[in-house]
Amino acid sequence: MPIVYFKRFNGSSNPGIVKSFSRELLDRIITKEKFVLEKEIPLKVHFGEKGNVTYLKSENYDGIIDYLEERNIKSFFIETTVLYGGQRYKKELHLKTARENGFTRIPVVVADGEYGESFTEIEINKKHFERCKIGKEFSNYSQLIVLSHFKGHMLAGFGGALKQLSMGHASKGGKLAMHLGIKPRIKSRKCEQCGLCKNNCAHDAITIGEKSYIDHSICVGCGACVAICPNKAVTVFSIKGICRAAFGNKFTEKIAEYAYAGQKGKKNIYLNFLMNITRGCDCEGRKMKLIMDDIGILASADPVAIDKASYDLTRKAGKKFRGHSIFSYSEQIGLGSADYILKEI
Repeated sequence: MPIVYFKRFNGSSNPGIVKSFSRELLDRIITKEKFVLEKEIPLKVHFGEKGNVTYLKSENYDGIIDYLEERNIKSFFIETTVLYGGQRYKKELHLKTARENGFTRIPVVVADGEYGESFTEIEINKKHFERCKIGKEFSNYSQLIVLSHFKGHMLAGFGGALKQLSMGHASKGGKLAMHLGIKPRIKSRKCEQCGLCKNNCAHDAITIGEKSYIDHSICVGCGACVAICPNKAVTVFSIKGICRAAFGNKFTEKIAEYAYAGQKGKKNIYLNFLMNITRGCDCEGRKMKLIMDDIGILASADPVAIDKASYDLTRKAGKKFRGHSIFSYSEQIGLGSADYILKEI
């Protein structure tokens, strides 16, 4: 069984403690699991949406960055653009958000291009997806340190390492495929016929005119048109799509399959931070109440095991999140193990 290493806060989770604990855990897992570190390792993080105050602040990662710098290993923060509105839907504003939220110590890379249109297709041949659209920049690296804020999520139930590997790695088209499983459409009343979407469609699926439309027989659902439209005339939202996402979409299974694609062929290290735990996701641009005390930090080489351990620890502390079915499906597709050994340090 995979080992999950755990450092408990015991009442204090100030930045100095977090820095010390995360560094110790990183060193422990590298030593015990005999990791060989690459010369350049991206740090997969979440910058928090504008208006959110409970995302993990950048200083919480200082111990990890120190550890890498002492070994002459280059690193940078890496993220992808989001599907919805807000300030992270395109590269320029995403970088602005990162700066405003304090992520300035090392460079920041947006992995899926200016508008979420840049991706590599990873072949997985699973139940829902044969191929997954993963941000193109990820393909340049064989190892990441995935740093996850464990908390709730409206659709998935909870978010941790598996969500970082799936939604956090997917291009806009991949996010679209997981969330809704439908293709975008053009609202003619909002379309000003500027042609940006058509000019940026790699498959020539868009017709612009008095009644602009997208040919779904050609469209591959990459999401570039959604991101680039300045008038928000291209949308993926509909009553049908929302109902599918909420009720019949097998959402957690799709997350598991994209997580499989995100880690395929990589020698990743995972750290989960059980602190600032809220019901909602860091993608929500609003202030949210904490629902439990801070618990600690975990580290593992197995993304399923670390999320299951995080889930079990929060459940023991009094909060049972939805979405636990992802663990059995993740095991089924060979992503990792929900059985683990917890070693408290």
